Amino acid sequence: MKKILVLSCALVLASLSTVAMAAEGQAFVGAEVGRTEADFDINGLGSASDSDTSFSVRGGYYFTNNFAVEASYNNLYDKKDNGAQLKLNSFGVGVLGKKNFGVNDSGFFVDGRAGLEIVQGDADDAFGSSSENSTEFYFGVGGGYDFNESFGLSLNYTYHKAGFDGVDVDADTLAVGGEYRF
Repeated sequence: MKKILVLSCALVLASLSTVAMAAEGQAFVGAEVGRTEADFDINGLGSASDSDTSFSVRGGYYFTNNFAVEASYNNLYDKKDNGAQLKLNSFGVGVLGKKNFGVNDSGFFVDGRAGLEIVQGDADDAFGSSSENSTEFYFGVGGGYDFNESFGLSLNYTYHKAGFDGVDVDADTLAVGGEYRF
């Protein structure tokens, strides 16, 4: 079922990109690095919080100066402690809205993003290893400065959620990002 959902999202994104290529717009790539605060709620056993350095790689297409579709890979959490390792990664597709306050596509901006992602949780310890996927919505907001029509820097907040067998995860990421448009 989840593979069908991923394939469907990829097909929708590909068809939107084909339509977008017929219009005048810009493709973009971007990267973010920051900190994720992950809250783990283990059903019946309590909860725990921890943070780790995170990074994202994004790409997509702006239909207009204010609207884009995007796809992303996010490395949210990857820590090893006392022989146990826990990883959280996600793959997402979504939409991005942006409002520039400058002239000629430069100056300060605010943006918002939302979409659907598959969060993969991997655990490896003395008792064995397991891997589970959770399909959830994500959303985020950001603000920054576009230096010209091709390059900008931003500060972004993104909220991720995942539900695995017996464990619920809320992950808040604060990151600095750069975006190149072509």
